[in-house]
Amino acid sequence: MARKNTLRYILLGLLSKKNMSGYELNQSFKNEIGEFWQAKHSQIYPELAKMEEFGIIKHEIEITGMKLEKKIYRLTEEGKALLGEWIHTPMNDLPVNRDEFVLKLYFVKEVNDPRLTEIIEQQRGLHEEKREYLLARKAVIFPSKKEEEKNYGQYLILSHAINRETEYTNWLTQVLEEQKKRK
Repeated sequence: MARKNTLRYILLGLLSKKNMSGYELNQSFKNEIGEFWQAKHSQIYPELAKMEEFGIIKHEIEITGMKLEKKIYRLTEEGKALLGEWIHTPMNDLPVNRDEFVLKLYFVKEVNDPRLTEIIEQQRGLHEEKREYLLARKAVIFPSKKEEEKNYGQYLILSHAINRETEYTNWLTQVLEEQKKRK
């Protein structure tokens, strides 16, 4: 396991919070984890199988209803140790930001390009929507200081995402104001 496999560490981290089925792990990527990392069903299940081969997770079969069997995964001591090592390993590089909107802006040549205002307004609307969604999630997940302290890392990430969307929206508003002055 010499090569860094970030998905593996994400799955270990999720399982460190609680034992989960593959379905529950997959759902995590549609909520908070999805704010900063994406993984598909087709990536998660093969990775769980590899992790089990390496002995860093195990599963137990849980019967629900009459016949439905589901695997509930949990960390082993080796998995806990590996997650701890990863968390404490320094990062030497900043991640690459892949933003199609920014790429489109890069290729706009004219100040008065008629498409410019339209794409900026659209983007601002998307970021405002996202910010409102994140604020609502924060209110549900962290209704009190006690909840913030219980899941402090998640609280920090959600606060960061809200700040990011606020700043992005503010920047887009500023760009639109500059556009009006230039016309």
